[in-house]
Amino acid sequence: MKGGYREIWGVAWPLLLSQASFVVMQFSDRIMLSRYGSAEIEAALPSGLLAFTILCFFQAVASYAGTFTAQYTGAGDPVNAAKAGVQGIWIGVLGSLPLLALIPAGCALIDCAGHPSGVALLEKRYFRILMAGGLVYPVNAALCGYFTGVLRTRIPFIANLLSCVLNIFLNAVLIFGKFGFQARGIEGAAYATVLAEVAMLLFLSAVSICDPGFRAARSCGRAVWLVPDFKMVGRILRFGAPSGFKLVLDMGAYTVFTMVTGRFGEVAFAASNIAMSINNLAFAPLLGFGMAAGTVVARYQGAREPAIAERAGNRCLLMGFAYMMVVGLSFLVLARPYFSIFKPGGSTIPFPELFAYGRVMLLIMAAWGLFDTVNIVLEQALAGAGDTRFIMAYVFVTNWIVLMPGIVLLLFLGVGIVGLWIWFASYIALASAGLWFRWQKGRWKTIRLIA
Repeated sequence: MKGGYREIWGVAWPLLLSQASFVVMQFSDRIMLSRYGSAEIEAALPSGLLAFTILCFFQAVASYAGTFTAQYTGAGDPVNAAKAGVQGIWIGVLGSLPLLALIPAGCALIDCAGHPSGVALLEKRYFRILMAGGLVYPVNAALCGYFTGVLRTRIPFIANLLSCVLNIFLNAVLIFGKFGFQARGIEGAAYATVLAEVAMLLFLSAVSICDPGFRAARSCGRAVWLVPDFKMVGRILRFGAPSGFKLVLDMGAYTVFTMVTGRFGEVAFAASNIAMSINNLAFAPLLGFGMAAGTVVARYQGAREPAIAERAGNRCLLMGFAYMMVVGLSFLVLARPYFSIFKPGGSTIPFPELFAYGRVMLLIMAAWGLFDTVNIVLEQALAGAGDTRFIMAYVFVTNWIVLMPGIVLLLFLGVGIVGLWIWFASYIALASAGLWFRWQKGRWKTIRLIA
């Protein structure tokens, strides 16, 4: 059946495993840093988020070219599908280079966050190295978006898996100093991340040379590769730029939230960072269902079959709910093992005090999980249909008109970190209601992304 569970699962499982491999990479990063020292684990999450927030706009736009690829694939036009992938690469390369000039501004923002001086120093080191590799991320996003759009989702999975294995190995070598290398701590973790991304780029580039769609595009002339198609670039930017701005707004709010938790003391800050690391570990595979929803919805919208696109989006949502119920249950019954894994090595923080915060945070995460499933899956499904301007406007309102003023008010009232987390969960529930209404209303069915 078109848009059925079997078809969705065929698209989704490599994407789930791709996200899972990325999570394993992050997991090993956090575990090794926590064994190296408590300051390193405190510094890695906020500075990594800051780097991603700065780089994510062109990464998101480059990846959104894959939505055009999916719609052209649904329309039976493989040449334009490949040309869309090439334009994504151009957007990523030309857009990311100027962002390197923002490294001093990012370091200044870290100084303004009010974190302990030792943690802030490590944050800036980690941030600079991640930003130096900023050109690689959007090109990888464009290539993964292309292969996802043509339903060859195993290629991004293999690329992410290889990158994950290499990153874990390099983490062990560069963080702790193995095989004659100097122990570099958090700097070693950053170098390992960048090198693993470079290896992923080399793999994806090699595969794309042999891809049938790219070969068909090359047969139309070398200009497909050497000169951007500005008409197609303009159309990708028209729909993809709101998607990029949405991600900047989203990640900016998340980064501010993470930075603010550093004002509640060392124990609360460490517990919040560990809980967010666990959240990323558990939630990232859910992004696979979201990516599958965006891809399948885009494909059937390109084929002018909106009813099947709606069916596929709804079924992706149900599959995401099933996954998150299992994850939420694990937060309830495995809270202590989760936190024990991330217990900082050599830390002076008593574990019972750390876990007292952490248990409450995991309970809150279990509560917000189903609402966040709606956010993740339906945002991607709406983006696959081209409804990106609504998503951008809605994220701006919920994040910066609702969430941020609430955080400022709670800080002014002296509410503790648990109150801040409860407010964050309330915002997630509110955001999910608006996206559900937008999806059910069905206006997205009339959007024409491709000619």
